[in-house]
Amino acid sequence: MADTYQLVQSCYGDIAKKTATSLEQNGEKNIAMAFGYSEEDLLSLPEKTNLGLSCGNPVAYANVKEGETIVDLGSGGGIDVFLAARKVGPRGKAIGIDMTKDMIDLATKNAKASGLSNTSFIEASITSIPLPDSSVDCIISNCVINLVPAKDKGLVFHEIARLLKPGGRLAVSDILARKELPKSIVDDMALYVGCIAGASQVAEYEEYLRQAGFQDILLVDTKANLNLYKESSYLQTSTSCCTPSSCSKPKTESANIDYNEWAGSFQIYAIKPSV
Repeated sequence: MADTYQLVQSCYGDIAKKTATSLEQNGEKNIAMAFGYSEEDLLSLPEKTNLGLSCGNPVAYANVKEGETIVDLGSGGGIDVFLAARKVGPRGKAIGIDMTKDMIDLATKNAKASGLSNTSFIEASITSIPLPDSSVDCIISNCVINLVPAKDKGLVFHEIARLLKPGGRLAVSDILARKELPKSIVDDMALYVGCIAGASQVAEYEEYLRQAGFQDILLVDTKANLNLYKESSYLQTSTSCCTPSSCSKPKTESANIDYNEWAGSFQIYAIKPSV
């Protein structure tokens, strides 16, 4: 279990430190726009905020209101935190949570460049977040919960339920499995850090939400093209995160896999009961 967390942390730490070429940055822009960001959204962000790692745009459908407190689980370079911060305005707060120090450092640097004083970033696991009970109006996340090992996924949803105010909501973009994944994919750590191998089944994900006490649960398949990840300058190098000491040699050649056959990008909505 610890090895999985360490592998993900190492890989995404490398992404935070990597400098992309202008051609690669254009590729990340194309990926982001394919998953729901507008060109206006992307142009409003500091450089190296969009890392092309999203599978949706949760801020676009989270119904964020002025004055709210929004928490982003797995905030990366800060893309969704900054977009949410503009919507909540100076009376609101947008808080990013990430377990990778290099990502926190990158997001903090981006926050200074953005000039948004209503943002903050906390280095923490999304299974244990140092914020008070019932203190958050809306929790968002973007292609991150699939990276949590199956044994701990339920903890994420219980933590979300703890943080949300009664009547609070979650709006999550995540990759879910369309059918049972073969062992060759599940055991491939390159595909795990690439957000495919750790995907939960749709019914399983819904059950996590039910067990955490959520209601009005809705999971919508966006039909977005996951094969675009193969064009990412960051995820193309995910195999380099797999060292002999951290995982076995990948069993699958990802270029030959149709990601869309096995998984999809979903919008997930749910409400914490008000009583």
